[in-house]
Amino acid sequence: MTLPDFSMKIRVYYEDTDAGGVVFYANYLKFAERARTEMLRETGYSHTGLAAAHDFYFVVRHCSIDYHAPARLDDLLDVSVRVVAVGGASMEMAQDIWRDGHLLARLDVKLACVGKNGRPVRIPAALRHGMESGKAHES
Repeated sequence: MTLPDFSMKIRVYYEDTDAGGVVFYANYLKFAERARTEMLRETGYSHTGLAAAHDFYFVVRHCSIDYHAPARLDDLLDVSVRVVAVGGASMEMAQDIWRDGHLLARLDVKLACVGKNGRPVRIPAALRHGMESGKAHES
């Protein structure tokens, strides 16, 4: 079982757009990161809390994006996250960015759990189980 879909609304601001008035392609990565961070918070964890308590953090190891349609200034986007797999020291997430029911972008993101030395470390069992079941809570 994987964590149920998490989604959040993100408004497109002027700073997110390019000279053509559409969202600059790299900003979709920012939107996706915000949603992953808020999903983690919803499970009872935070990046700073994990770093302080367990001396590790998550880094993006791989990301692929398929762009389907552009987002524009003032659009209200729905950014979703679904945990696809949780390994010993990694997680895979699928993310979609929608506007009014139209798919704008689809992302496949692989995260690695690393210590301060940059080497892989195991995801704590409680967090791993929580991400798999959707019931994680920081202790």
